[in-house]
Amino acid sequence: MVDAVIVESESPPASAVSWPAVIAGGFVAGATTLLLLALGSGIGFSVVSPWSGLPDISSTKAATVAGIFMCVTAVMASALGGYITGRLRMRWAGTASDEIYFRDTAHGVLAWALATVMGAALLASAATAITSGAAAGASPSVPTAAQGAGNNDVVAPYLDRLFRPDYRALNGRPPTAASVGRDLATDRDAARRILLASRDRDLSGDDRQYLAQMVSADTGLSLADAEQRVTTIDNEMRATLDKVRRISMHLSFWLVASMFLGALAAALAATEGGARRDGRDFL
Repeated sequence: MVDAVIVESESPPASAVSWPAVIAGGFVAGATTLLLLALGSGIGFSVVSPWSGLPDISSTKAATVAGIFMCVTAVMASALGGYITGRLRMRWAGTASDEIYFRDTAHGVLAWALATVMGAALLASAATAITSGAAAGASPSVPTAAQGAGNNDVVAPYLDRLFRPDYRALNGRPPTAASVGRDLATDRDAARRILLASRDRDLSGDDRQYLAQMVSADTGLSLADAEQRVTTIDNEMRATLDKVRRISMHLSFWLVASMFLGALAAALAATEGGARRDGRDFL
């Protein structure tokens, strides 16, 4: 008698992640996000101004409207991408129903994560403006004179007003280093550093007096008028920076909320799409 030995060959297990479906859903979610953001910009829900590195929101109420729009955009785009992922993924034959439910949920989250990473790469300037403004107290960019005036700089308009010359006192001539005996660019940089250093507190007596003397020498104003101008500009600039900081913090919370809602919508939609793919009920 001859004993027959039967050797069973096991095929390597297939991956539990259907990457083509995840990539397809991620691209659909990313493209839908861009479409909805373009639509929102067209109807006035733009969060970031093209002319400034700071959020283009004038109040916390406007920030709330923009934040709600971000959440709606995240839910719609992520739900569509998640559903596409669930419908396109492979069928898992012989897999328990609870495992299928978990895998579909994970596929939706993966599609959302891919779309989020792509969106962060494309919209890095917007995210940076929102989160850095909240984290750093809405610190404006501080370009030097060599970098030119074309950079985004929220302090520049206040410096222009601070050093606005009194042409009558200067005999109708614009102030120059030769006429006032000072380097105007150096004085502007010094004033910028002093104002930014005191953005969270009142100017000290020495700083206020030094700025007033500098403004008086550069503009031709009397010392009393220069002191009044320094006080006015300092108060207005600190109020503006404080408002930008509050709005940036407000928007950062809405951004986090929109990301959580997007992940949840993608997971639920992928589960629904997977159930439709297998011809079974969602619940």
